[in-house]
Amino acid sequence: MKRLYKMILPAIAILMLLNSKAQAQEVKNGLTWYTNINQAYELSKKVKKPIFAFFTGSDWCGWCHRLEHNVFDKAGFKDWAKKNVILLELDFPRNKQLPEDLARQNNDLQQFFKVPGFPTIWIFNMDKDKATNKFNISALGSLGYPKSEPGKEEIAFLDNANNILKNKN
Repeated sequence: MKRLYKMILPAIAILMLLNSKAQAQEVKNGLTWYTNINQAYELSKKVKKPIFAFFTGSDWCGWCHRLEHNVFDKAGFKDWAKKNVILLELDFPRNKQLPEDLARQNNDLQQFFKVPGFPTIWIFNMDKDKATNKFNISALGSLGYPKSEPGKEEIAFLDNANNILKNKN
């Protein structure tokens, strides 16, 4: 089911995010994952692709690791991601501390999308209102670990992701 709605993030949270200067990308298995929403937004606008936000617990979430192994590490997903989305990883580790601005960004986005558990993926577009300095987020849909036969997780996941993209505005 398509979930499309618009929300506005408070300008103060956006200003805090804009002040983040940390290196905010990592290449994993041939894919570039951003950790800074502003960098993901800028690239998203430039190449006209939605953002694919992966909410994960990198050092404790077994289902997140399974999703990475059974879907994200596969050639089909890599090709799909490079063609269709900008990847954003929003991590919630338990055994390491994130920089304060990154933790705040991730928590703000978790609350905004009302993420109930991990792994959760939201695909969305963003626009910035230059007059108010606020972002408008158009959520296209969400995904989790796919329900499928063992070994066919990538196919099920990509079918679900393509259905979300097919219905985007």
